[in-house]
Order: sequence, then structure tokens, then C-alpha cells
Amino acid sequence: MKATKSLTVFASALALFAFAGCNKKTAVTSNIGEKTYKIGIAKIVQHVALDSVEQGVIDVLKENGINATYDLQNANGDPNTASQIALKYKDERVDVAVGIATPVALAMANTIDDIPIVFGTVTDPLGAGLVTSLDHGEGNVTGMSDAIPTEQHIALFKELAGIKTLGYIYTSNEANSVSSLELVKKGCEQAGLELVTQAITNSSEVKQAAEAIIKRVDGLYLTTDNTVFSALSAVKQVFGEAKKPIFSGDVTGAQDGGCLIASGFNYYKAGRATGEIILKILNGEKPSSIPVRFMTDPSDSDLLFDLDAAKNCGITIPASYIEKANMIFENGKLTKK
Repeated sequence: MKATKSLTVFASALALFAFAGCNKKTAVTSNIGEKTYKIGIAKIVQHVALDSVEQGVIDVLKENGINATYDLQNANGDPNTASQIALKYKDERVDVAVGIATPVALAMANTIDDIPIVFGTVTDPLGAGLVTSLDHGEGNVTGMSDAIPTEQHIALFKELAGIKTLGYIYTSNEANSVSSLELVKKGCEQAGLELVTQAITNSSEVKQAAEAIIKRVDGLYLTTDNTVFSALSAVKQVFGEAKKPIFSGDVTGAQDGGCLIASGFNYYKAGRATGEIILKILNGEKPSSIPVRFMTDPSDSDLLFDLDAAKNCGITIPASYIEKANMIFENGKLTKK
């Protein structure tokens, strides 16, 4: 996503605040409507944010009277498994194939050419080659982007935490994470921060990456990297013990504590937005005519401050910022405004 589009999300938030063997097929059925549709929904890994996207899709279709069965799959972080899932959806002729996260969406786009594909939470659909324009879909592919205002996040992190060196852990073989790295570099340049990066390829490397980077940085910034977030608890443990702050671009993963600041859109609402795209397709619209959806409405965004993490790191969050947050984590509990 272009940086100019992502600015709106953060500004609004502050203003208003292994395939067959490793996966089990889950069937969810709505009993409303005459025709029964078959919807395939696959995600790259299982974690609370992507689970929320999946649930949002299902809820929207059910609420709109769509009678459907759902083939829910998890690629367990493996692009090869994602390709197998895509082939399964093609062979079984699902009515719509939904790819949550870039690797799964790419696997579907590279495998399926005659069934509608809707991608969900893809950071850079242009850079990934899923579409050639954000104004419309590409052939049988369209969807929604989870791009976040990285540069503004980094500026806020510097202001509130006083960091001079920023750490960034990312998945080197995931296109959205590589795209996000460029935005992180730009944000650090603008803020005058030194950037220290640590690349990983799978979730088993996340804790080791956190341990490798911890002594070299003042704080850690996390974009919407699914592999990192699948092992987020390990990252929070390492940085918590070192009394160093984390800024998370995914609020969902921060709601149980451990991240000083979290800002980003609501993943359940992102799932609902993805479901609305699917609904349009089931009602006869072609994917090529549907623009890429961005979460830019103020109500789509959340802002969280963790006062327990702030205390642990010796950081004070000004009251003026706390007032703008719609979530506060304190004394081990989350309060939503």
C-alpha cells in the first residue's frame, strides 16, 4: 500500500481514538436462503487476529441470509501447503476462495483462474502482484488490505518511549513483511532512528530472533507479520524481561498485555469488510469491478496503551494520549472505552 493511503488510519485512531494431515476441515453452516454456497477460507497461520478475520467473514454472510458451508484451512506457515489448499479449492469447485494473508492469497491467484478469489489482510496487494490497480480487482481477484501507517507509528513510539534504536523482526519469505520493511526504513529515516533488523523464516525462529536483537535495540516495532504474531508471546516475554517496550501494529495481539502501544484496525471488522466483498460477488458483481478495500473509517481503528508495560519499562504515557485511546491495559486487565 502507498504510504499516503495508510496515513488516514492512524490519524483517525488518534482523533477518535500441514495441509490434509495437519489440518482438520471445519464445517459451519447457515440455514438461511435457498442456494447453498461452498466457501473456502484459508489462512497462513492460526493466531487471534486471523481467526477474527475468518469469523468476521462468516458472520457477515450469515447475517445477510447466505446459506453456506465453509471449508476452513490453515497452511501452518508453509507456502507449499497453501498451494495444496488452493488446488483443493479448485478441484472441489468452491464458489469463492478466500485467502487470509499474502502467501495464501498468492497461492490461490497462481492456482485458480476461474473461481472468484477474495484476499483478506494483504499489506501490499500491488507489490505482491495480486492486482495492478487499487481502483479495481484483477481478473478473478480482489480483496482488502491491512496496510498500517508505519511511519506515524514510529514517530509516536520515539516521542513516547524516547527510543534511539528501533528493532524490527520480519519474515524474509513473506511478501507483505518485505514490503513493510521498506516503510519501517523510511519511518526510521524520518524519525532519526537507527534500525536493527532480524529476519526469520518460520515461527520457531521468533524467540531466538528476539533474543538476538534485544541487547542492540531500545524498543521493538511489529508490523502485521503473521509468522511473528503466531509466536508473539515469546517476543513479549523476551522484551518484558529486558524492560524494553514494544509497539504493535496489531491491536488484537496486544489485548492480553505486553505491548506498550498498539495501534491499528480491528481485525474482526476487517473480516466483516472482506465478507462484504464476498457478498457482492455472490450477488453477481465481478471481482474485477470491485476496488481493493482499505480500513480507513475512524471506527475501524483501535488504539491501546498498556500501563503495566509502561511501568515495567519506566515510561510515562501522557494523559492527553491516554484519553484518545479506546483500550487501556492496566493491573492485568483490559478496559475498553
